[in-house]
Amino acid sequence: MVSKNPPSSVSAGSGGRGGSDMGSAETPLLPEHAWAPGGGSASVLGAVFNVSTSVVGAGIMSIPAAMRVLGVAPAVALIAGVAVLANASVDFMLRYTRDAPSYSALMGDAFGRAGAALLNLFVAFNAFGTLTVYLIIIGDVMSGAASGGEAHAGVLQEWFGHHWWTSREVVLMAAAVILLPLVLRKRVDSLRYTSAISILLAVVFVLISLGIAVYALFTGTATMPRMLPDFSTLSSPFELFTAVPVIVVAFTFHFNVHPIRAELSKTSDMVAAVRISLVLCAAIYAAVGFFGYLLFGDATMADVLANFDRSSGAGVPQALNDAARLSYALHLVLVFPLLLFSLRVNVDELLFPGRRPLATDTGRFVSLTAVLMAVLYALAIAIPSIWTLFEYSGSTFAVTISLIFPAAIVLRDVHGIAKRKDKALAATMIILAVITSSIAIASNIMSSTSDKVRGGHVASR
Repeated sequence: MVSKNPPSSVSAGSGGRGGSDMGSAETPLLPEHAWAPGGGSASVLGAVFNVSTSVVGAGIMSIPAAMRVLGVAPAVALIAGVAVLANASVDFMLRYTRDAPSYSALMGDAFGRAGAALLNLFVAFNAFGTLTVYLIIIGDVMSGAASGGEAHAGVLQEWFGHHWWTSREVVLMAAAVILLPLVLRKRVDSLRYTSAISILLAVVFVLISLGIAVYALFTGTATMPRMLPDFSTLSSPFELFTAVPVIVVAFTFHFNVHPIRAELSKTSDMVAAVRISLVLCAAIYAAVGFFGYLLFGDATMADVLANFDRSSGAGVPQALNDAARLSYALHLVLVFPLLLFSLRVNVDELLFPGRRPLATDTGRFVSLTAVLMAVLYALAIAIPSIWTLFEYSGSTFAVTISLIFPAAIVLRDVHGIAKRKDKALAATMIILAVITSSIAIASNIMSSTSDKVRGGHVASR
Protein backbone atom coordinates (compact mmCIF):
# COMPACT_ATOMS: atom_id res chain seq x y z
CA MET A 1 0.00 0.00 0.00
CA VAL A 2 3.03 2.22 -0.32
CA SER A 3 2.31 2.88 -3.96
CA LYS A 4 0.02 1.88 -6.76
CA ASN A 5 2.99 0.96 -8.96
CA PRO A 6 3.35 -2.82 -9.22
CA PRO A 7 6.37 -4.64 -7.87
CA SER A 8 8.83 -6.05 -10.34
CA SER A 9 7.62 -9.41 -11.51
CA VAL A 10 9.56 -12.51 -10.57
CA SER A 11 8.62 -15.83 -12.02
CA ALA A 12 7.03 -18.34 -9.70
CA GLY A 13 9.34 -20.99 -8.47
CA SER A 14 12.42 -18.80 -8.17
CA GLY A 15 14.66 -19.30 -5.18
CA GLY A 16 13.54 -18.43 -1.66
CA ARG A 17 11.09 -19.57 0.94
CA GLY A 18 7.42 -20.20 0.44
CA GLY A 19 4.84 -17.72 1.61
CA SER A 20 2.97 -20.12 3.89
CA ASP A 21 3.29 -23.35 5.78
CA MET A 22 -0.05 -24.24 4.25
CA GLY A 23 1.47 -24.25 0.80
CA SER A 24 3.17 -27.08 -1.05
CA ALA A 25 5.84 -27.65 -3.66
CA GLU A 26 3.66 -26.18 -6.36
CA THR A 27 2.62 -23.16 -4.28
CA PRO A 28 3.94 -20.01 -6.00
CA LEU A 29 6.80 -18.47 -4.06
CA LEU A 30 6.89 -14.83 -3.13
CA PRO A 31 9.28 -12.68 -5.15
CA GLU A 32 12.61 -12.16 -3.42
CA HIS A 33 12.62 -8.44 -4.19
CA ALA A 34 9.65 -6.11 -4.41
CA TRP A 35 9.42 -2.58 -5.72
CA ALA A 36 9.46 0.16 -3.13
CA PRO A 37 10.29 3.87 -3.35
CA GLY A 38 14.04 4.12 -2.96
CA GLY A 39 14.48 0.34 -3.09
CA GLY A 40 13.79 -2.36 -0.52
CA SER A 41 16.47 -2.26 2.18
CA ALA A 42 14.64 -2.84 5.47
CA SER A 43 15.82 -5.68 7.72
CA VAL A 44 13.75 -8.44 9.29
CA LEU A 45 14.32 -6.83 12.69
CA GLY A 46 12.96 -3.51 11.40
CA ALA A 47 9.93 -5.32 9.98
CA VAL A 48 9.36 -7.07 13.34
CA PHE A 49 9.39 -3.70 15.10
CA ASN A 50 6.97 -2.15 12.59
CA VAL A 51 4.59 -5.14 12.58
CA SER A 52 4.66 -5.32 16.38
CA THR A 53 3.98 -1.60 16.61
CA SER A 54 1.04 -2.02 14.23
CA VAL A 55 -0.34 -4.81 16.43
CA VAL A 56 0.17 -3.42 19.94
CA GLY A 57 -2.11 -0.43 20.23
CA ALA A 58 -4.97 0.86 22.33
CA GLY A 59 -6.59 -2.58 22.30
CA ILE A 60 -4.15 -3.73 24.96
CA MET A 61 -5.90 -1.51 27.51
CA SER A 62 -9.02 -3.69 27.30
CA ILE A 63 -7.21 -7.02 27.67
CA PRO A 64 -7.40 -7.01 31.51
CA ALA A 65 -11.16 -6.37 31.36
CA ALA A 66 -11.54 -9.19 28.82
CA MET A 67 -9.60 -11.42 31.22
CA ARG A 68 -11.94 -10.36 34.03
CA VAL A 69 -14.93 -11.49 31.95
CA LEU A 70 -13.48 -14.75 30.66
CA GLY A 71 -11.10 -15.75 33.42
CA VAL A 72 -7.36 -16.18 32.89
CA ALA A 73 -7.32 -19.58 31.15
CA PRO A 74 -10.01 -18.88 28.48
CA ALA A 75 -8.59 -15.39 27.86
CA VAL A 76 -5.07 -16.71 27.25
CA ALA A 77 -6.51 -19.40 24.98
CA LEU A 78 -8.48 -16.76 23.06
CA ILE A 79 -5.38 -14.59 22.66
CA ALA A 80 -3.43 -17.56 21.31
CA GLY A 81 -6.29 -18.62 19.03
CA VAL A 82 -6.77 -15.17 17.50
CA ALA A 83 -2.98 -14.88 17.00
CA VAL A 84 -3.01 -18.19 15.10
CA LEU A 85 -5.92 -17.03 12.93
CA ALA A 86 -4.16 -13.70 12.31
CA ASN A 87 -1.07 -15.58 11.15
CA ALA A 88 -3.17 -17.78 8.86
CA SER A 89 -4.95 -14.78 7.33
CA VAL A 90 -1.64 -12.99 6.66
CA ASP A 91 -0.29 -16.20 5.08
CA PHE A 92 -3.34 -16.18 2.80
CA MET A 93 -2.66 -12.56 1.87
CA LEU A 94 1.03 -13.16 1.12
CA ARG A 95 0.35 -16.24 -0.98
CA TYR A 96 -2.07 -14.31 -3.19
CA THR A 97 -0.09 -11.05 -3.31
CA ARG A 98 1.96 -11.71 -6.45
CA ASP A 99 1.79 -8.37 -8.34
CA ALA A 100 -0.45 -6.65 -5.80
CA PRO A 101 1.42 -3.79 -4.05
CA SER A 102 -1.32 -3.21 -1.46
CA TYR A 103 -4.13 -4.92 0.41
CA SER A 104 -6.66 -3.03 -1.71
CA ALA A 105 -4.93 -4.18 -4.90
CA LEU A 106 -5.10 -7.73 -3.56
CA MET A 107 -8.84 -7.35 -3.02
CA GLY A 108 -9.14 -5.77 -6.45
CA ASP A 109 -7.37 -8.75 -7.99
CA ALA A 110 -9.92 -11.09 -6.41
CA PHE A 111 -13.13 -9.03 -6.54
CA GLY A 112 -12.50 -6.20 -8.96
CA ARG A 113 -12.73 -2.46 -8.39
CA ALA A 114 -15.69 -2.86 -6.01
CA GLY A 115 -13.68 -5.19 -3.75
CA ALA A 116 -10.75 -2.78 -3.63
CA ALA A 117 -13.01 0.15 -2.82
CA LEU A 118 -14.79 -1.83 -0.09
CA LEU A 119 -11.47 -2.74 1.54
CA ASN A 120 -10.30 0.88 1.39
CA LEU A 121 -13.54 1.99 3.00
CA PHE A 122 -13.33 -0.56 5.83
CA VAL A 123 -9.67 0.19 6.52
CA ALA A 124 -10.39 3.93 6.54
CA PHE A 125 -13.27 3.57 9.02
CA ASN A 126 -11.25 1.19 11.20
CA ALA A 127 -8.24 3.51 11.20
CA PHE A 128 -10.36 6.57 11.94
CA GLY A 129 -11.86 4.79 14.93
CA THR A 130 -8.53 3.46 16.17
CA LEU A 131 -6.67 6.76 15.85
CA THR A 132 -9.53 8.60 17.53
CA VAL A 133 -9.28 6.11 20.39
CA TYR A 134 -5.53 6.81 20.62
CA LEU A 135 -6.08 10.54 20.96
CA ILE A 136 -8.90 10.09 23.48
CA ILE A 137 -6.73 7.82 25.64
CA ILE A 138 -3.85 10.31 25.46
CA GLY A 139 -6.29 13.00 26.55
CA ASP A 140 -7.64 10.79 29.34
CA VAL A 141 -4.14 10.04 30.65
CA MET A 142 -2.98 13.64 30.62
CA SER A 143 -6.22 15.53 31.36
CA GLY A 144 -8.42 13.01 33.13
CA ALA A 145 -11.66 11.23 32.34
CA ALA A 146 -14.98 10.24 33.87
CA SER A 147 -15.99 6.58 33.97
CA GLY A 148 -19.16 5.13 35.40
CA GLY A 149 -19.92 8.47 37.06
CA GLU A 150 -16.50 8.53 38.78
CA ALA A 151 -13.90 11.17 37.89
CA HIS A 152 -10.32 10.08 37.27
CA ALA A 153 -7.73 12.84 37.30
CA GLY A 154 -5.12 13.07 34.56
CA VAL A 155 -1.39 13.21 35.19
CA LEU A 156 -1.11 16.94 34.50
CA GLN A 157 -4.05 17.72 36.77
CA GLU A 158 -2.57 15.61 39.56
CA TRP A 159 0.75 17.39 39.24
CA PHE A 160 -0.31 20.98 38.58
CA GLY A 161 -4.05 21.20 39.28
CA HIS A 162 -6.83 22.29 36.93
CA HIS A 163 -5.70 25.03 34.51
CA TRP A 164 -6.55 25.98 30.94
CA TRP A 165 -3.31 24.41 29.73
CA THR A 166 -4.16 21.06 31.35
CA SER A 167 -7.51 20.87 29.53
CA ARG A 168 -8.16 18.12 26.99
CA GLU A 169 -8.32 20.55 24.06
CA VAL A 170 -4.89 22.05 24.77
CA VAL A 171 -3.30 18.70 25.55
CA LEU A 172 -4.53 17.16 22.31
CA MET A 173 -3.41 20.19 20.32
CA ALA A 174 0.06 19.84 21.85
CA ALA A 175 0.05 16.13 20.97
CA ALA A 176 -0.87 16.99 17.36
CA VAL A 177 2.07 19.41 17.13
CA ILE A 178 4.45 16.82 18.60
CA LEU A 179 3.19 14.22 16.13
CA LEU A 180 3.57 16.45 13.07
CA PRO A 181 7.22 15.59 12.21
CA LEU A 182 6.39 11.88 12.43
CA VAL A 183 3.12 11.86 10.47
CA LEU A 184 4.82 13.70 7.59
CA ARG A 185 7.29 10.87 6.99
CA LYS A 186 6.78 9.32 3.53
CA ARG A 187 8.41 5.92 4.14
CA VAL A 188 7.25 3.32 6.63
CA ASP A 189 10.81 2.16 7.26
CA SER A 190 11.77 5.67 8.40
CA LEU A 191 9.60 4.99 11.46
CA ARG A 192 11.58 1.90 12.50
CA TYR A 193 13.39 3.69 15.34
CA THR A 194 10.23 5.18 16.82
CA SER A 195 8.59 1.77 16.36
CA ALA A 196 11.42 0.14 18.32
CA ILE A 197 11.04 2.72 21.09
CA SER A 198 7.27 2.19 21.17
CA ILE A 199 7.73 -1.56 21.67
CA LEU A 200 10.23 -0.89 24.44
CA LEU A 201 7.71 1.42 26.08
CA ALA A 202 5.08 -1.32 25.88
CA VAL A 203 7.57 -3.64 27.59
CA VAL A 204 8.23 -0.93 30.20
CA PHE A 205 4.49 -0.76 30.83
CA VAL A 206 4.39 -4.54 31.29
CA LEU A 207 7.33 -4.43 33.72
CA ILE A 208 5.82 -1.58 35.72
CA SER A 209 2.51 -3.43 35.87
CA LEU A 210 4.39 -6.54 37.04
CA GLY A 211 6.18 -4.50 39.70
CA ILE A 212 2.95 -2.95 40.94
CA ALA A 213 1.22 -6.35 40.96
CA VAL A 214 4.05 -7.98 42.95
CA TYR A 215 4.04 -5.05 45.38
CA ALA A 216 0.28 -5.37 45.80
CA LEU A 217 0.59 -9.13 46.41
CA PHE A 218 3.19 -8.65 49.13
CA THR A 219 1.14 -5.92 50.80
CA GLY A 220 -2.06 -7.95 50.62
CA THR A 221 -3.96 -5.52 48.37
CA ALA A 222 -4.24 -7.99 45.48
CA THR A 223 -5.70 -11.46 45.16
CA MET A 224 -5.10 -14.20 42.62
CA PRO A 225 -7.46 -13.76 39.66
CA ARG A 226 -10.09 -16.26 38.63
CA MET A 227 -9.00 -18.90 36.14
CA LEU A 228 -12.53 -19.39 34.73
CA PRO A 229 -15.57 -17.14 34.13
CA ASP A 230 -17.84 -16.16 36.99
CA PHE A 231 -21.26 -16.74 35.44
CA SER A 232 -22.99 -15.20 38.45
CA THR A 233 -21.80 -11.76 37.32
CA LEU A 234 -23.17 -12.20 33.80
CA SER A 235 -26.74 -11.59 32.76
CA SER A 236 -26.22 -14.13 29.97
CA PRO A 237 -23.45 -16.55 28.93
CA PHE A 238 -23.48 -14.77 25.56
CA GLU A 239 -21.74 -11.81 27.23
CA LEU A 240 -18.56 -13.89 27.09
CA PHE A 241 -18.54 -13.29 23.33
CA THR A 242 -18.09 -9.54 23.89
CA ALA A 243 -14.44 -10.25 24.70
CA VAL A 244 -13.84 -11.61 21.20
CA PRO A 245 -13.98 -8.24 19.33
CA VAL A 246 -11.55 -6.76 21.88
CA ILE A 247 -8.97 -9.45 21.10
CA VAL A 248 -9.62 -9.24 17.34
CA VAL A 249 -9.03 -5.47 17.41
CA ALA A 250 -5.82 -6.12 19.31
CA PHE A 251 -4.53 -8.29 16.43
CA THR A 252 -5.73 -6.19 13.48
CA PHE A 253 -2.68 -5.00 11.55
CA HIS A 254 -3.32 -6.44 8.09
CA PHE A 255 -3.54 -3.05 6.38
CA ASN A 256 0.19 -2.52 7.10
CA VAL A 257 1.38 -5.90 5.81
CA HIS A 258 2.09 -4.71 2.27
CA PRO A 259 3.88 -1.40 2.98
CA ILE A 260 6.16 -3.13 5.50
CA ARG A 261 6.73 -6.08 3.17
CA ALA A 262 7.51 -3.81 0.20
CA GLU A 263 10.47 -2.23 1.99
CA LEU A 264 12.12 -5.54 2.97
CA SER A 265 15.29 -6.39 1.08
CA LYS A 266 13.88 -9.93 0.70
CA THR A 267 10.08 -9.93 0.76
CA SER A 268 9.79 -13.61 1.68
CA ASP A 269 11.18 -12.61 5.10
CA MET A 270 7.80 -11.05 5.85
CA VAL A 271 6.49 -14.48 6.85
CA ALA A 272 9.09 -14.82 9.61
CA ALA A 273 8.68 -11.19 10.69
CA VAL A 274 4.92 -11.63 11.13
CA ARG A 275 5.25 -14.83 13.13
CA ILE A 276 7.90 -13.40 15.45
CA SER A 277 5.78 -10.30 15.97
CA LEU A 278 2.62 -12.29 16.73
CA VAL A 279 4.41 -14.41 19.33
CA LEU A 280 5.90 -11.29 20.94
CA CYS A 281 2.59 -9.42 20.96
CA ALA A 282 0.60 -12.39 22.25
CA ALA A 283 3.05 -12.66 25.16
CA ILE A 284 2.71 -8.93 25.87
CA TYR A 285 -1.10 -9.15 25.77
CA ALA A 286 -1.21 -12.15 28.10
CA ALA A 287 1.18 -10.48 30.55
CA VAL A 288 -0.65 -7.14 30.58
CA GLY A 289 -4.01 -8.87 30.94
CA PHE A 290 -2.85 -11.06 33.80
CA PHE A 291 -1.03 -8.36 35.75
CA GLY A 292 -3.80 -5.81 35.24
CA TYR A 293 -6.45 -8.26 36.38
CA LEU A 294 -4.26 -9.43 39.26
CA LEU A 295 -3.78 -5.85 40.40
CA PHE A 296 -7.34 -4.55 40.18
CA GLY A 297 -9.44 -7.72 40.30
CA ASP A 298 -13.16 -7.26 39.74
CA ALA A 299 -12.63 -3.46 39.82
CA THR A 300 -10.70 -3.69 36.53
CA MET A 301 -12.15 -1.12 34.13
CA ALA A 302 -12.58 -1.34 30.38
CA ASP A 303 -9.66 1.11 30.08
CA VAL A 304 -7.18 -0.26 32.61
CA LEU A 305 -5.17 2.98 32.46
CA ALA A 306 -8.02 4.66 34.31
CA ASN A 307 -7.28 2.35 37.24
CA PHE A 308 -3.78 3.81 37.60
CA ASP A 309 -4.79 7.03 39.33
CA ARG A 310 -4.77 8.14 42.95
CA SER A 311 -8.01 6.25 43.61
CA SER A 312 -6.63 2.91 42.40
CA GLY A 313 -6.38 1.53 45.94
CA ALA A 314 -3.35 -0.59 45.04
CA GLY A 315 -1.30 1.06 47.79
CA VAL A 316 1.73 1.66 45.56
CA PRO A 317 3.65 4.92 45.19
CA GLN A 318 1.82 7.28 42.85
CA ALA A 319 5.03 7.70 40.85
CA LEU A 320 4.69 4.11 39.63
CA ASN A 321 1.07 4.67 38.66
CA ASP A 322 2.07 7.79 36.72
CA ALA A 323 4.98 5.97 35.06
CA ALA A 324 2.61 3.22 33.90
CA ARG A 325 0.18 5.73 32.38
CA LEU A 326 2.85 7.92 30.78
CA SER A 327 4.80 5.02 29.28
CA TYR A 328 1.74 3.76 27.43
CA ALA A 329 0.53 7.21 26.42
CA LEU A 330 3.93 7.80 24.81
CA HIS A 331 3.70 4.37 23.19
CA LEU A 332 0.43 5.42 21.54
CA VAL A 333 2.03 8.67 20.38
CA LEU A 334 4.73 6.65 18.59
CA VAL A 335 2.25 4.12 17.14
CA PHE A 336 -0.01 6.88 15.81
CA PRO A 337 2.15 7.80 12.73
CA LEU A 338 2.32 4.19 11.56
CA LEU A 339 -1.46 3.80 11.53
CA LEU A 340 -1.97 7.24 10.03
CA PHE A 341 0.30 6.11 7.19
CA SER A 342 -2.21 3.38 6.33
CA LEU A 343 -5.23 5.66 6.77
CA ARG A 344 -3.74 8.30 4.50
CA VAL A 345 -2.98 5.84 1.69
CA ASN A 346 -6.45 4.28 1.84
CA VAL A 347 -8.25 7.62 1.86
CA ASP A 348 -6.07 8.76 -1.04
CA GLU A 349 -6.98 5.65 -3.04
CA LEU A 350 -10.65 6.29 -2.35
CA LEU A 351 -10.61 10.00 -3.21
CA PHE A 352 -7.95 10.11 -5.94
CA PRO A 353 -7.98 6.79 -7.82
CA GLY A 354 -5.50 6.50 -10.65
CA ARG A 355 -3.39 9.48 -9.55
CA ARG A 356 0.37 9.25 -9.24
CA PRO A 357 1.71 7.72 -5.97
CA LEU A 358 0.95 9.88 -2.96
CA ALA A 359 4.58 9.90 -1.78
CA THR A 360 5.62 11.64 -5.01
CA ASP A 361 3.00 14.40 -4.77
CA THR A 362 4.07 16.62 -1.88
CA GLY A 363 1.14 19.00 -2.12
CA ARG A 364 -1.47 16.26 -2.02
CA PHE A 365 0.47 14.43 0.71
CA VAL A 366 0.68 17.43 3.04
CA SER A 367 -2.89 18.59 2.39
CA LEU A 368 -4.39 15.15 3.01
CA THR A 369 -2.31 14.74 6.18
CA ALA A 370 -3.49 18.11 7.52
CA VAL A 371 -7.15 17.34 6.81
CA LEU A 372 -6.96 13.90 8.44
CA MET A 373 -5.24 15.30 11.55
CA ALA A 374 -7.88 18.03 11.85
CA VAL A 375 -10.74 15.52 11.55
CA LEU A 376 -9.16 13.18 14.10
CA TYR A 377 -8.59 16.06 16.53
CA ALA A 378 -12.23 17.14 16.17
CA LEU A 379 -13.48 13.59 16.76
CA ALA A 380 -11.29 13.16 19.84
CA ILE A 381 -12.70 16.38 21.31
CA ALA A 382 -16.32 15.65 20.36
CA ILE A 383 -16.54 11.99 21.42
CA PRO A 384 -16.55 11.63 25.22
CA SER A 385 -16.39 7.82 25.26
CA ILE A 386 -14.15 5.39 23.39
CA TRP A 387 -15.81 2.13 24.27
CA THR A 388 -18.95 2.12 22.15
CA LEU A 389 -16.70 3.00 19.22
CA PHE A 390 -14.24 0.29 20.21
CA GLU A 391 -16.81 -2.48 20.66
CA TYR A 392 -18.69 -1.93 17.42
CA SER A 393 -15.61 -1.32 15.26
CA GLY A 394 -14.12 -4.57 16.57
CA SER A 395 -17.27 -6.51 15.71
CA THR A 396 -17.51 -5.05 12.21
CA PHE A 397 -14.52 -3.36 10.55
CA ALA A 398 -11.69 -5.12 12.41
CA VAL A 399 -13.06 -8.65 12.09
CA THR A 400 -13.79 -8.11 8.38
CA ILE A 401 -10.33 -6.73 7.61
CA SER A 402 -8.41 -9.32 9.61
CA LEU A 403 -10.41 -12.50 9.00
CA ILE A 404 -13.28 -12.27 6.52
CA PHE A 405 -11.58 -10.52 3.58
CA PRO A 406 -8.41 -12.71 3.58
CA ALA A 407 -10.55 -15.84 3.81
CA ALA A 408 -12.80 -14.59 1.00
CA ILE A 409 -9.74 -14.11 -1.22
CA VAL A 410 -8.84 -17.78 -0.72
CA LEU A 411 -12.38 -18.95 -1.44
CA ARG A 412 -12.41 -16.82 -4.58
CA ASP A 413 -9.07 -18.42 -5.59
CA VAL A 414 -8.52 -16.42 -8.78
CA HIS A 415 -5.04 -17.94 -9.24
CA GLY A 416 -6.20 -21.53 -8.65
CA ILE A 417 -3.61 -22.23 -5.94
CA ALA A 418 -5.85 -22.95 -2.92
CA LYS A 419 -6.00 -26.51 -1.66
CA ARG A 420 -9.05 -28.09 -0.08
CA LYS A 421 -7.68 -27.60 3.45
CA ASP A 422 -7.04 -23.90 2.66
CA LYS A 423 -10.64 -23.40 1.61
CA ALA A 424 -11.90 -25.35 4.62
CA LEU A 425 -9.87 -23.13 6.95
CA ALA A 426 -11.04 -20.01 5.13
CA ALA A 427 -14.69 -21.04 5.38
CA THR A 428 -14.24 -21.83 9.08
CA MET A 429 -12.69 -18.41 9.69
CA ILE A 430 -15.64 -16.66 8.05
CA ILE A 431 -18.23 -18.72 9.95
CA LEU A 432 -16.50 -18.11 13.30
CA ALA A 433 -16.13 -14.40 12.57
CA VAL A 434 -19.76 -13.94 11.57
CA ILE A 435 -21.19 -15.92 14.50
CA THR A 436 -19.04 -14.38 17.24
CA SER A 437 -19.41 -10.85 15.85
CA SER A 438 -23.20 -11.18 15.55
CA ILE A 439 -23.49 -12.37 19.15
CA ALA A 440 -21.15 -9.62 20.37
CA ILE A 441 -23.08 -6.91 18.51
CA ALA A 442 -26.40 -8.17 19.89
CA SER A 443 -24.96 -8.23 23.40
CA ASN A 444 -23.54 -4.71 22.97
CA ILE A 445 -26.93 -3.43 21.82
CA MET A 446 -28.63 -4.97 24.84
CA SER A 447 -25.93 -3.58 27.12
CA SER A 448 -26.28 -0.09 25.68
CA THR A 449 -29.93 -0.03 26.81
CA SER A 450 -28.87 -0.61 30.40
CA ASP A 451 -27.28 1.84 32.83
CA LYS A 452 -25.42 -0.93 34.62
CA VAL A 453 -21.88 -2.17 34.18
CA ARG A 454 -22.25 -5.84 33.22
CA GLY A 455 -19.59 -8.31 32.35
CA GLY A 456 -16.95 -6.68 30.16
CA HIS A 457 -19.18 -3.80 29.11
CA VAL A 458 -19.30 -0.29 30.28
CA ALA A 459 -22.80 0.80 29.33
CA SER A 460 -22.11 4.44 30.00
CA ARG A 461 -18.92 6.29 30.52
